[in-house]
Amino acid sequence: MRTVGVEEELLLVDPETGEPQALSAAVLARVSQDDTDKEVFEKELHNQMLEFATHPQSGMEELRAEIVRCRKEAARHAGEIGSAVAALATSPLPVSPSVAAGRRYEWMARQYGIATQEQLVMGCHVHVSVESDDEGVAVIDRIQPWLSVLSALSANSPFWQGKDTLYSSYRSRVWQRWPSAGATEPFRSAERYHRRVADMVSTGVILDEGMIYFDARLSRNYPTVEIRVSDVCLRADTAVLIATLARGLVETAAREWREGVEPAGHSVSLLRLASWRAARSGLTEELLHPATMRRMPAETVVRALLEHVEDALVDSGDLDRARETCAELLRGGSGDQVQRELMERTGSLREVVTECVRHTQA
Repeated sequence: MRTVGVEEELLLVDPETGEPQALSAAVLARVSQDDTDKEVFEKELHNQMLEFATHPQSGMEELRAEIVRCRKEAARHAGEIGSAVAALATSPLPVSPSVAAGRRYEWMARQYGIATQEQLVMGCHVHVSVESDDEGVAVIDRIQPWLSVLSALSANSPFWQGKDTLYSSYRSRVWQRWPSAGATEPFRSAERYHRRVADMVSTGVILDEGMIYFDARLSRNYPTVEIRVSDVCLRADTAVLIATLARGLVETAAREWREGVEPAGHSVSLLRLASWRAARSGLTEELLHPATMRRMPAETVVRALLEHVEDALVDSGDLDRARETCAELLRGGSGDQVQRELMERTGSLREVVTECVRHTQA
């Protein structure tokens, strides 16, 4: 069974007003006093963010339990200094982000200017184990068309600087401002993948391999493929779904590689359009079908993803739960839809944030 690990970025907010708080250093100072969580939490680009990473897990129930525990511990540490955490991929309320201290972040601020300042966005990254770089690159080549569906399922960022963006995942549009971000054409071999990364670093436009922000990449620290297209999910169950489908995609792609099935080979131009379509409407309208790159109802495309990874999910025992969670999201339970419904009901972005603080620990 392939192991799966999840990294989630959370937003630190005032529990009363919902406004983002630049308190990550203070929260991490509290974490440093707790031996259990020292290696779980870390700082991110902005002081309003807090990141945690789970351990690799083989079972999805164990992964869910760890995500829930980490969210509760994040809330506890933040609460000790009068803050709260929200699994929101952008801040609904206006904010002036502050870049965290450190040589790396200072370099990014100088190099990328306002693009760095505006990157207060919270994502969910999924690591799935692979046997080798060759297998990992073969997987990356074959999962590209399906990643936009993960983006649609995780969509959780409809608001930006106090306004409705009309997007379901505006975070993903902000993320595309990084020069190395986005979809990739087939690499065909680990050697070509590593050569491409080395060429990109040698330009000086990015600082190092850690700034390779492909939608899916080889981790530089672990024997995993890291899938990076998802918003941080409002509910833990959605995060588990994204991890489940990510593992299913990796296993399915690895089997295809071993059987000699070639990658679909869609152009980056089409993959970018599929990504934009998913960001724009999430599960509420149409998506581009990964096989044909033509518009189809979101429910049809989600069903196609489940069918694509069905054998892998049957083997891991995850098919029924994945179907149930997808059905719940399609019925209106995705993060962007929950946020908009809260806004429509209360007329207050402050209430949106404070209610999402509760959803984060549910």
